[in-house]
Amino acid sequence: MIFVSGLVCFLLVLTAEARVGNSSELSFCTETPECLLFDLICKTKDYEVRHYDSVKWVSTNEKSFFLEMALPVAFNRLFKYISGENQMGKKIQMTSPVVVKIPNKRFWQMGIYTMSFLLPSEHQENPPKPTNSDVYIADTPDMKVYASSYGGWMTTFSDSSNANDLSKTLDSVKAKYKKEPHCAVGYNSPMRMFNRHNEVWFAVEDEPVCEEKSSEETD
Repeated sequence: MIFVSGLVCFLLVLTAEARVGNSSELSFCTETPECLLFDLICKTKDYEVRHYDSVKWVSTNEKSFFLEMALPVAFNRLFKYISGENQMGKKIQMTSPVVVKIPNKRFWQMGIYTMSFLLPSEHQENPPKPTNSDVYIADTPDMKVYASSYGGWMTTFSDSSNANDLSKTLDSVKAKYKKEPHCAVGYNSPMRMFNRHNEVWFAVEDEPVCEEKSSEETD
């Protein structure tokens, strides 16, 4: 959920400026001053279709068996970057969401998880360069995504379960989307215990579909 060389969740190229803005515009983005904003194209009871503008992120890759093992290592690496481990020695404001590209693999296999922090608006044009060779600046193109949300903690099981549910729903309405990889998206600090907001994103291919499943399919 994300750049051309790594997190390739998004393929649909349009034209627009970066939209990193006030978190008050999103009801579920409450912990950081700025968030990644989007245009809502359409919505069903199961998912939303969103349009996101091209933006810059700071990213890192972590090879691991499980999401739970990769997240703390990757998060710490990126947190050091925004805490001043960059060529300008500048502290950078935290934003939301944090996006993780989930590798396509069997549970017993290792895979590359790519975590990305959204850069705040003041650093979108010219972000400080990382001093850690495992950290890099990357762009997402303009994109449309199918997004579904869920609460609780982002884990291997919860992400896989919700991704499978969204995939089945999209298949049932014959939507075209990039099935691999998908993005796991989080809006909350690890310190928050309750009322957490997580999402699953799949990149839209072709024209987006906003249809409810037929009654025959839901029975």
